[in-house]
Amino acid sequence: MADGGAVRAVEAGTSARFWEPGSQILWRYRENAGAHFHIARPVTVVRDDEDLLAVWLAPGTECVRPVLADGTPVHAEPLESRYTKPRSVHRDRWFGTGVLKLARPGLPWSVWLFWEPGWQFKNWYVNLEEPLARWAGGVDSEDHFLDITVDPDRRWQWRDEDEFAQAQRDGLMGPDLAERVRAAGRCAVEVIRAWGPPFSDGWPDWRPDPSWTVPLLPEDWDRTPAHLSS
Repeated sequence: MADGGAVRAVEAGTSARFWEPGSQILWRYRENAGAHFHIARPVTVVRDDEDLLAVWLAPGTECVRPVLADGTPVHAEPLESRYTKPRSVHRDRWFGTGVLKLARPGLPWSVWLFWEPGWQFKNWYVNLEEPLARWAGGVDSEDHFLDITVDPDRRWQWRDEDEFAQAQRDGLMGPDLAERVRAAGRCAVEVIRAWGPPFSDGWPDWRPDPSWTVPLLPEDWDRTPAHLSS
């Protein structure tokens, strides 16, 4: 079970559940301006405590991703109609190398690490999003379109500014939220420039435990709680 290795801690008078390394959980995203989930990725917990949640998305993991109603990949659709055409979801495998995801509690972004084949470190990817909401079987968020990439030489750049602008034109994000996302991005850039955690913590040298199995996607991946099998 996903929470079989969980332990309890107390923060600010409420119980916070931490997962043991090797636990398998779901990392999900709600659709923008909606209540349903359209992204679900089974992951393995690397570390979980009051400072950081780190998870591993293994190559070949079965995931859920959004597609247009006719099955067309979202990014194959022109930007002008990408967010207005009817959508569905599709079960698929995570293509390419795995991804290490790092999230500090309460922060409106997570930091992902990508590698080339052979464990050649490629880059960090700062995904601006709602702070993660925890439940017994995983964490939930909502993506905020705008992102930042950081190269191994510490150079950084904004990503997906066109999608961020289009989402606002299509009513998926109001002015107040858009400004909060921009502010979050500026805060993330300050961390990058200062080379603070997690960038300074040696994560590019991390490797997954070879004994870990690839987590399975549960049939009820869109429910809370969902049932994960170990």
